[in-house]
Amino acid sequence: MILCIADILTPQELVDILFKLEKAKFVDGKLSAGWHARLVKQNKQLKNDSPEIKALENLVIKALNCHSLFGMSVLPKTIRPPLFNRYESGMFYRTHVDNAVMNHGEMSEYMRSDVSATLFLSDPTTYTGGELVIDSTQGEETFKLAAGSMIVYPASTLHRVEPVTQGVRLAAVTWIQSLVRDSAKREILFDLDTARRMIFEKAGKSSEFDLISKSYANLLRQWADV
Repeated sequence: MILCIADILTPQELVDILFKLEKAKFVDGKLSAGWHARLVKQNKQLKNDSPEIKALENLVIKALNCHSLFGMSVLPKTIRPPLFNRYESGMFYRTHVDNAVMNHGEMSEYMRSDVSATLFLSDPTTYTGGELVIDSTQGEETFKLAAGSMIVYPASTLHRVEPVTQGVRLAAVTWIQSLVRDSAKREILFDLDTARRMIFEKAGKSSEFDLISKSYANLLRQWADV
């Protein structure tokens, strides 16, 4: 499932992040790429030991944990600290697939990447190019979202960032190990959860709400990887 989620960040949170990134030091993005991805990656990323990085990581992860639509769609078990990327004119990230297993946290623990997420930070009118292109069963799909919005999609997909031809594209990218590793099963749960919330808004705690809630809970109980 590919899902665009608006307003992950509040306007003030977005201002705070952009202010910190404006003064931050970026390094070659190849430092975080695997041996094959280095061949197709040309961007910059926030330096790992930057004094701003912890505050920025915590702000984004807190925003994700507080966003109900993100939680419903992704069912996060582990969220990797985000990388903050900068694409200047001529920079790109050609077709690649994200690593299946990644380090996370200070203890070098490992997590499985089920879901990839891109949080757009730059106003799309301030740069040209830089679209995120995802290879799906319907063909290639192109995304360039408003600042503060996020797209989540299966980490198993081929995707790329088109060359930026003018301006600067700032984004935060992260990966999530879900409680439910299968994308199709997550979509079923998302649809059920959406439907029961709609029923609750219209009719309160009805018998229909209870039956869908029962099915949702029992499927999650059956599929959850905890």
